[in-house]
Amino acid sequence: MTDVTQPDAPADLFDPLGVDWTPVSPRLASARLIVTAIWMGPLLLAGVALAALTQVAWLWSFPALVLALVVWITVLVPRQVRAMRYAERADDLLVRRGIMFRQLVVVPYGRMQYVDVTAGPLARKLGIASVQLHTASPATTATIDGLPPQEAARLRDRLASRGEARLAGL
Repeated sequence: MTDVTQPDAPADLFDPLGVDWTPVSPRLASARLIVTAIWMGPLLLAGVALAALTQVAWLWSFPALVLALVVWITVLVPRQVRAMRYAERADDLLVRRGIMFRQLVVVPYGRMQYVDVTAGPLARKLGIASVQLHTASPATTATIDGLPPQEAARLRDRLASRGEARLAGL
C-alpha cells in the first residue's frame, strides 16, 4: 500500500506555502463605510420621517431594518478588507479575498494584456487607488482595491514590465 498524500501540498487551498501576502490599506474600509452611510442615511431618515408623520406603528420596522443592515455592514466591511491580500510571485500574481466565500485568483504575467489604475474622488481623498489586471478572458480579470497611490503605481509598472517580458518569449 502506498501513501498518496503529498508532503509538499499546501495545508490551505487559499494560502499557498511560501507566499508573502501584502494587505490592502485599511482606508478601504473607511471608503466603503462612507459609501454605505451616503446610501443608507437618507433611507433611514426617510423611514423615520414616514413612521413619525403617519404614526403607524408597523412602519417603524423599515427604519429598524435599515439600522440593522447598517450595523451588519459596519461589522462586516472591516473584516472583509482585512481578508483582502495580494502577492507577487516569479510567474504570476495572486489576489485573495473573502471571509465566508473565499476567492483566490492567479493571473500569470504572460496572460496580462493591460493594467488599469483608477481612483474616484472619495478614493483620492482617502489616499487609495485600485489596480485592475485585464487578460484575454473576462473571467480572469483581477482587481486589487485599497492600495496607496505609490504602491498602485509601482505595482502597475512592475506588472506591465513583467507582462511584456513574458509575452516577448511567446
